[in-house]
Amino acid sequence: MTAVITKPDTEQKLDILSTDAQYDLACACGTRSPAEHRRRGPHGRWIYPVTLPNGGTSLLFKTLLSNACTNDCLYCPLREQSDVPRCTLGIDETARTFLDYHRRGECFGLFLSSGVIASPDATMHRLNGVARRLRTRYGFKGYIHLKVIPGASDAAIEEAVSLSSAVSLNIETPGPQYLSRLSDRKDFLNDIIRPIKLISRLTGKGMRHSRVKQTTQFIVGAAGEPDSDIVRYMGPLYRRLNLQRIYFSAYQHNLGQLPPSADRARRATQQDSPPPQGRLFDDLPDHKSADHFMREHRLYQVDFLMRKYGFTDSEIIFDGNGQLSLDTDPKEIWAQNHPEYFPVDVNRASKDELLRVPGLGPITVQKILEARRKARLNRIEDLAKPGPLTRKAKNYLKF
Repeated sequence: MTAVITKPDTEQKLDILSTDAQYDLACACGTRSPAEHRRRGPHGRWIYPVTLPNGGTSLLFKTLLSNACTNDCLYCPLREQSDVPRCTLGIDETARTFLDYHRRGECFGLFLSSGVIASPDATMHRLNGVARRLRTRYGFKGYIHLKVIPGASDAAIEEAVSLSSAVSLNIETPGPQYLSRLSDRKDFLNDIIRPIKLISRLTGKGMRHSRVKQTTQFIVGAAGEPDSDIVRYMGPLYRRLNLQRIYFSAYQHNLGQLPPSADRARRATQQDSPPPQGRLFDDLPDHKSADHFMREHRLYQVDFLMRKYGFTDSEIIFDGNGQLSLDTDPKEIWAQNHPEYFPVDVNRASKDELLRVPGLGPITVQKILEARRKARLNRIEDLAKPGPLTRKAKNYLKF
């Protein structure tokens, strides 16, 4: 039976709910362990460092409004079937507690999500209620990021957009065939893609809420999806729906795994074909936490190539199984497969050509463009500190 906290105070609730919010840290981007970047800030147990949609980082008051949930997502330790302590914050309780921390200068803004309480719209009513209370009763004009609940109505989504600085709805998987492996209750096209498209229309250029940023997040490794399918979805999300950021969260099997006797696991083992690689089973070779965190890291590198370096999703190179290399970054893999492109003449190449050089990032490329206007460049060390990146770049440059 699920443990129930009887009359917990606000601090007890926050201790539970902010801990549970760690499962949804945006842009954690670590390669060694869950703790590397998934840790709370120094100023409070519910103050987290996060990467904002515009690329900056800040400390946000980050919590769930409730960890009660009617969903059955296999990767989530808070799904309905899990035996965990459950509690819910009140609307004004959440608003006032956040403002106490904000007024003391301990956080920049609010990042608010929730488990599904009764229904998506009932949950959105509470989430929107906190934002509405902050905006109207308390006059807060700062940063609010609301997580939109899959399956929410158009009206609830429109209100969330009107109250927020940023909104997000997790796409979770690259297609309905993968989501169906994780949940029987979510409809990929209706509950996830439809709302994402609506948010895109509401926040589009020239629209009333164009200032509001939209982001999304993939759960990496829970449904046995290859990296190539994730990247195939990333391109249209940026090109057609104008999302500001795509985040990735490595599936942590020790947090979300069902016990061996669970119905879904039993059904999977009874199928004629073996379960997909990485699908919530410890004995699969792909199901290693270290690999999932490195996959997450590689996907963030691909994201940077697409957003900052001018690469398209069709240029990303995968192995025969549709996976990114765990040993070599995707930019160097591309260079190794395009020897005709190199070496690049550092004194003549365009900005886009220089950005294709392994080891060169936007800052170094800008230094090159500025320095060569004044004098001919003879070595990379004059522009960047000697190290692994400059040594790598020299192999692809000529002076």
